Amino acid sequence: MVTGKVRPRRSKGPVVAVTGAATGTGRLLAARLAEREEIRKVVAIDAHRGDVPGVTWRVVDIRDPLLPGRLSDVDVVVNLDVEHSPDAAPRDRRTHNVRGAQTVVTAAAAARVRRVVLVTSTMVYGAAPGNELPLPEDAPLLAEADASVAGDFLEMEELAATAPATHPGLDVTVVRPAALAGPGVDTVVTRHFEAPRLLTVKGSSPGWQFCHIEDLASALEVVVAAEIEGPVAVGCEGWLGPAEVTEITGKRTFELPAALTFGTAQRLHRLGMTPVPATDLHYVAYPWAVDCARLRAAGWKPRYDNAAALRAVMAETAGRHAVVGRRVGGKEATVATAAGATVAALGAAAALRRARRRRANP
Repeated sequence: MVTGKVRPRRSKGPVVAVTGAATGTGRLLAARLAEREEIRKVVAIDAHRGDVPGVTWRVVDIRDPLLPGRLSDVDVVVNLDVEHSPDAAPRDRRTHNVRGAQTVVTAAAAARVRRVVLVTSTMVYGAAPGNELPLPEDAPLLAEADASVAGDFLEMEELAATAPATHPGLDVTVVRPAALAGPGVDTVVTRHFEAPRLLTVKGSSPGWQFCHIEDLASALEVVVAAEIEGPVAVGCEGWLGPAEVTEITGKRTFELPAALTFGTAQRLHRLGMTPVPATDLHYVAYPWAVDCARLRAAGWKPRYDNAAALRAVMAETAGRHAVVGRRVGGKEATVATAAGATVAALGAAAALRRARRRRANP
């Protein structure tokens, strides 16, 4: 099924499939590739049809066992059908992300696709107070292999690492964007900037690095066209310090010791009061900026710098309120105005006591 005018097939050049093509980065990438003369055809794959012109639409869930038949004429697959939202149930999110990536890789091998590009995140490097700034692209992957979204990305990375042995002849390239920014982006990082006040952990500075989805799309275009080998980090050059973040956001900070921050956050998560585990919140407290050396060597440059990307985050989150990563109404946010993105700083102990009383006196 086709939407819009599709260019005639060329005798040379790859056929590129983009999953998640109806929205977000997938939509942007499909549109960019459709304009490139050296791309023979763009196959847009999603669970519902989008509006990108000049592409061939194949409506299918990426976890569908019938996916190999939809890739029969494809040379390269870029998987952008990934769930990031903190509101997604962890089991459902992992099923979508990990099983989806597994199905894409297996289907690609069955259809004799020569290359798969898996998009994960620089979260796989882990956020830690001792991280150098910036981390090299070949730094070890030290994220926690838990139920967090970073744990999803680690499983996807393991899939990429084992694919050459499991599927000889299939090349899998991993692309790792920094904290995403732009229309429609909803992550644990963007929720941090919905808080009335921004948490900082005593003795540490996060070193904020972002990746606007327009820049991710342009980077993936280069990865596909120039056949850049991975791992490939994508993000703005450099990073923002606390003073720059305060100036751009106009929000005051609230500093807490690490033990109190993460200990309380984990308790709140166990009580069902927060949507993300404490390990996800390391990414708003500690540095994890990465040097995008491979793309820079290929001549790629981001359109957005970190300041512009953060402004895009603030524009997208305007009018929203989140406390401990959970969306709340305006009045609730005002009451919890001492909260950072990880812990309702002044009310956490009281909340725990109330929860315990409710459990003791149902």
